[in-house]
Amino acid sequence: MEIRLSESIWLDENGVCTIEHLAQVSGLSLDELRGLVESGVIEPTDPSAQPPSFYLQAITTAQTARRLRDDFELERGGLALALTLLKRIRALEDELQRRG
Repeated sequence: MEIRLSESIWLDENGVCTIEHLAQVSGLSLDELRGLVESGVIEPTDPSAQPPSFYLQAITTAQTARRLRDDFELERGGLALALTLLKRIRALEDELQRRG
């Protein structure tokens, strides 16, 4: 019998990472990530801090961005729009659940 150990982390607002780490785990380039930061899709923990850091939940957003880019061949503007719309849909679904 083989036993495998694995490590997991919660992708929440308790941990932070660098933009380089986001690039490494998402498959997006640094330029693509910077574009998403500039468009406000991915927000740094402190916009005035240098270098910027990001909450770990940004990993999920970055991975979604890479899948959208690859599946639909989206460029930077289309990618930012798609992610913004997905974020809005999630917010509306949450609001409906709270009311329901």
